Amino acid sequence: MSDAPLRPGIAQGVYPERRDIDDGRIERAIHAARGYAASWRQLGRSRLEAFVRSVDDAGAELKTETEAGLRSRTRDLRNDLVMQGLTDEQLVRVFALIREAAGRTIGMPHYGVQLMGGWAMARGMLVEMETGEGKTLTATLPACAAALAGIPVHVVSVNDYLVQRDADLMRPVYEALGLSVGTVTDAAKDEGLRRAAYACDVTYATSSQIAFDYLRDGLVRSRRPTPGSGGAGAQPLMRGLCFAVVDEADSVLIDEARTPLILSAGQGTAEQRATYKRALRLASALRRDEHFRADPRAGTVEMLGAGRERLVELARPLEGFWTGPRRREEWVVRALSALHLYRRDHHYLVREGKVEIIDGPTGRAAPDRSWSRGLHQLIEVKEGCEVSPERETIARISYQRFFRRYLRLAGMSGTVSEVSRELWSVYRLQVQEIPTRVEGRRLDGGTRVFVEGDDRWQSVVESVRKHRQAGRPVLVGTASLSASESLAERLDAAGVPHRVLNARQDAEVATHMAGRGTDICLGPGVAEAGGLHVIATQRAEAGRIDQQLYGRCSRQGDPGSFEALLALGDAPLLEYYPRRVWRLLARLARSGTPLPRIWGEWLTRLPQRAEERRHARMRRGLIELEDQMGDTLAFAGRGE
Repeated sequence: MSDAPLRPGIAQGVYPERRDIDDGRIERAIHAARGYAASWRQLGRSRLEAFVRSVDDAGAELKTETEAGLRSRTRDLRNDLVMQGLTDEQLVRVFALIREAAGRTIGMPHYGVQLMGGWAMARGMLVEMETGEGKTLTATLPACAAALAGIPVHVVSVNDYLVQRDADLMRPVYEALGLSVGTVTDAAKDEGLRRAAYACDVTYATSSQIAFDYLRDGLVRSRRPTPGSGGAGAQPLMRGLCFAVVDEADSVLIDEARTPLILSAGQGTAEQRATYKRALRLASALRRDEHFRADPRAGTVEMLGAGRERLVELARPLEGFWTGPRRREEWVVRALSALHLYRRDHHYLVREGKVEIIDGPTGRAAPDRSWSRGLHQLIEVKEGCEVSPERETIARISYQRFFRRYLRLAGMSGTVSEVSRELWSVYRLQVQEIPTRVEGRRLDGGTRVFVEGDDRWQSVVESVRKHRQAGRPVLVGTASLSASESLAERLDAAGVPHRVLNARQDAEVATHMAGRGTDICLGPGVAEAGGLHVIATQRAEAGRIDQQLYGRCSRQGDPGSFEALLALGDAPLLEYYPRRVWRLLARLARSGTPLPRIWGEWLTRLPQRAEERRHARMRRGLIELEDQMGDTLAFAGRGE
């Protein structure tokens, strides 16, 4: 949180950005400890309510103002904001104006809790607002305020659908205030279109698109050739990193921060394609647990002594680097990973002859991503697809390092409190909890855990049938594309009407299991019947993601309910517990009967907590790796 007013970005230079936070391990530990204390420095409820009253008072005189009068007030306010920056006094005036514009253009004046959230974000905080409280509209408050002050604004979202949807929904509000809005999505390949979008007062973009464009700008500024650029005379796409409002901030800043973003150029050869095929043939001749061990939970493959001996035998008739044990083993281990760790319709899908990665947190296909070091090409060969060129890394950066370079960073989500310590330690972002506008009516139907997966799916079908007969819609969250299609077959067999939304239909669904960012409006009579019912069929990799799924029901005070129907036979649980534990529970439980609730809760929560800790270690490891590598790889050609 910052009490200093944010000034126009151009005052910070032609391409404004913050210098890297240069923390060592000790400094990070100290700041992590301070993260505990940061929660006590939140803006108090009375202070938030006082700000809302001030906006109400300032907005009272705007209700009778003419359109011409509002435009005149906007011009005067822009001048004051450019001169003074985003002070609290100016924020009262500008928030009142934005709320009036929203009410007149889209019929949605901001509620008091949205004013609270917008004020906290304008001060550089990350707000936790309950799902359904209108975060999309809330984001217009800090975005408009900063843009009116002449500060370039980036509103960052998790996927192209939400970028386009939110920009189109809120465009009338921005235009009523004389502000321009641009969007940057994967569909916008033309460099000129991207530059024009970034030249707008407010730019909506996905986190990956904006970070990759930043990497390209770095190459242009260092006068290095960049893929797809206009050559030596090319100009940067963006106007720097001034102010970002990150929607679903825990997804972007936490869940997607485990791997670096790598800008690369293709360099495929026929010799490389032959290497992929040879590596897969050698890997297919090895037996699991005899020649190698594979740990899907850790994502590792370990070659055993017998496997090395077997490789020596297999490689005797081969030439070239296959005669060298080290490189030969590296390629075969990658091929084993492709064969045994990466599953079709779970980690990736094959569409139109191409392998597309399925993003775990969102459940959406990510056609612009690829695995590195030949793994992607190995999977393409495994699936009989055309082999794409292997990529040469020319620049890279992590989300942690990228977002810390904004002069001011803010964000919003419904689930950030439990990672507030990490958000402070890494990004210096303080979490501000915002009260709900109306009291929630969400009912917890509890958790039932079955030993066998078939029993779980039968229970899901019965629950769907029961709630549909009662006139209630049901949303079922599954862990993979294949699981959603398997459930669809069971519902068909049971005669239950349904619709499947997964990575194959990602143009129609916003996020994982119609989760983040998706509003599900209740039809006539649904509220009286009990509202939307949500069923989770597997624990997500983090409890926050489970809460996002449950948050699809009972929004804005509507009724709704949720339940979890799980199975011990699911892969994450089998991989976490020894098989003898699973066999013991199978003997204790009767067929078709769930385990006692407290057993089920603990048995499914422990692996989830372990996964959360593992991912946190991966994020810390990435930061430490970048510290060791320095700016040479973290940002190619850029020294500080």
